[in-house]
Amino acid sequence: MYRVFEALDELVTIVEEARGVPMTSSCVVPRGDVLELLDDVRDALPGEVDDAQDVLDKRDEIVSKAREEAEQTLASANAEAERLVADARAEAEEILAQARDDADRTIAEGEVEYRNLTERARAESDRMVQAGRDAYDRAVEEGRHEQARLVAQTEVVQAAHGEAARIVDEAHAEADRQRVECDAYVDGKLAEFSELLAATLRTVDSGRNQLRGVPYPNARSAGYDYQVH
Repeated sequence: MYRVFEALDELVTIVEEARGVPMTSSCVVPRGDVLELLDDVRDALPGEVDDAQDVLDKRDEIVSKAREEAEQTLASANAEAERLVADARAEAEEILAQARDDADRTIAEGEVEYRNLTERARAESDRMVQAGRDAYDRAVEEGRHEQARLVAQTEVVQAAHGEAARIVDEAHAEADRQRVECDAYVDGKLAEFSELLAATLRTVDSGRNQLRGVPYPNARSAGYDYQVH
C-alpha cells in the first residue's frame, strides 16, 4: 500500500509541475513517466486488496476471539469478586469471634475481680466490726474496773458510765464509717467494670457492622460493581 501512495504522490507532482498549454487548462505531461507510475499502482493494488480481503475474511474469527476473551475476562472478574467476598466474610467472622472471646474473657475477669473485691470488703467489714466489738468489750471492762474502784463516788461513777458510753459510740461510729468507705470502694470498682463491658460491646458492634457491608475495589477496577447485603 505504501508504493501505491508513493506512486500517486509522484503523479500529482508531475501534473502540478507539467508545462501548461496556452489558452487552455490542459498541460503537457511525460507520457512514459505517467504510464510507468500507473503500472506501479496497478501492480501494487492486487496484493493490498488481497491483504484487505484477508482481514475481512478473518473479521468473524477476530470478533469471535475478542468475544471469547471478553467472556474469560468477565469470568475471571466474577471469580475474583467471589474470592474477595469470601475473604471479607472470613475476616469479619474472625473479628467477631475475637470480639466475642475478648468479651467473654473480660466478663470472666470482671466476675473474678468482683468476687475478690466482695470477699475483701466482707473481710474488712468483719475485721472492723470485730475491732469495734473488741473496743466495746475493753471499754466495758475498763468501765467496770473503774466503777468498782469508784463505787463510793457517785459523780466519778456517773463520769465512768458516760465515758464508757462515749467510747462505745465512737467505736460504732468508726465501724460505720469504715463500712461506708468500703462500700464506696466496691461501688467504684463495679463502675469501672461496667465501663469496660460497655467498651467491649462497642467493639462487638463494630465487628458486626464490618460484617454487614464490604466494598470490593478490585471488582470495580475490572468494570463491575459488587456489594454484599
